[in-house]
Amino acid sequence: MSETTSPGVRAPAGLPEGFPPVVYVPCVEHVADPAEARVEYKVTKDGRRALLVYSALDRLHAGAGQAQPWFLAPLAGLQGLYDLDGFDLVLMDVLVPDEHRRQAPAGQRSEEQGGRA
Repeated sequence: MSETTSPGVRAPAGLPEGFPPVVYVPCVEHVADPAEARVEYKVTKDGRRALLVYSALDRLHAGAGQAQPWFLAPLAGLQGLYDLDGFDLVLMDVLVPDEHRRQAPAGQRSEEQGGRA
């Protein structure tokens, strides 16, 4: 989590400096057209709506599991996500407890689950 924002790329208002220029965003389901992807939000223990983002694909797999659908978004695109469907905070590289992770359909191998939204 010590990666820095690329020169010339500014974090959207409210985000600290140090976010990578692109992030992996968990979504609800695999889709053929990225424009149809729906962001998967989490609710924190205190009731806030959180957007989870991951700084690398291996971190998404480690934090959210191999079965988690995702899409790649530029840092500047987070403002657009907020404008479409507001959230209270952005959490990066979070470890999602096993009981809150997506499970692979029965009989599906983990290498078949990856891929973009």
